[in-house]
Amino acid sequence: MSKHLIKGNIALCEGAITAGLSAYFGYPITPQNEVPAYMSNKMVKMGRVFIQAESELSAANMVMGAYATGKRAMTSSSSPGISLKQEAISYLAGMEVPGVIVNVQRGGPGLGNISGSQSDYFQATKGGGHGDYHTIVFAPNSAQEMYEMAYDSFDIAEKYRTPVMILSDGIIGQMMEPVEFNRQEKKEFEKKSWALDGCAGREPRSLQSLLMKDGALEQHNIDLQKKYEEIKKNEVKYDIYEAEDAEIIIVAYGISSRIAKNALKLARQQGIKAGMIRPKTLWPFPYEIINKHAGQGVKFLTVELSMGQMVEDVKLAVNGKSPVEFIGRAGGGVITVQAVLNKITELKK
Repeated sequence: MSKHLIKGNIALCEGAITAGLSAYFGYPITPQNEVPAYMSNKMVKMGRVFIQAESELSAANMVMGAYATGKRAMTSSSSPGISLKQEAISYLAGMEVPGVIVNVQRGGPGLGNISGSQSDYFQATKGGGHGDYHTIVFAPNSAQEMYEMAYDSFDIAEKYRTPVMILSDGIIGQMMEPVEFNRQEKKEFEKKSWALDGCAGREPRSLQSLLMKDGALEQHNIDLQKKYEEIKKNEVKYDIYEAEDAEIIIVAYGISSRIAKNALKLARQQGIKAGMIRPKTLWPFPYEIINKHAGQGVKFLTVELSMGQMVEDVKLAVNGKSPVEFIGRAGGGVITVQAVLNKITELKK
């Protein structure tokens, strides 16, 4: 293990490369430009594939083609670029082909600006493209987690044969922090029974999402839902901080969770029993643990850099057992520790 002072975007690259990334396909957009820039140098030096595609659409479809052969492939972009990748993500889900997609979020809608934001939650967790499908969504809140979640996402994607998204933001991507390279380099991989790797000596295989026979697409969707139920059972990840005796529980992810954690520490110093539940997976969402902490005398506060998106899932999780309040900023605005503390104080009254 070694420790390095690097940006979150670079930590992401190192985690993916250590996980055995064979091919990276990207297209420049701020604030994720360090990713393709770094990959263009390091992947080539390692004898692996780097392609700057002609568009975001092309990059996502290249991931589909590469992963269909069983090779670990990834693309990254920022909010407007991820919108362009949605068709390919839906195809990945429909074909049951893994893929890793990284969104270093910026302000929107439209081209918006280049400041960090969290306004792509709906897009990431509610499908984003067409059809009844889900994407597993990781939400790192540090450069260290950018490294670790990038590494882990390939195993998860292949375990369930499904696309995985890492939903970061411009602040996490750009901030520089010490990162411990605590993962073993992967060099050997199990042979994939579904991969299109040449059919000499075996029956041909196919990967497709166009199912025209009567009832075939419906059955495929039923089978996908069974897989998603397994994911919901096995892959929910979260952190809890000071929530056992809390009267006010903050729910926040990514950079907002770091801001909120400092606010609740100050609230504790003032005698206010505040705690936090931080989702590390946004889908599957930690409905059960949030519901467990809801009840008489407990209030929830959702903190997001958006106009309020995850708050809808928090309300579903609470299911009427507690009031749920929201505080946030949009368009690249960053909420302050003091603003969150003021809201906590207001809820205590």
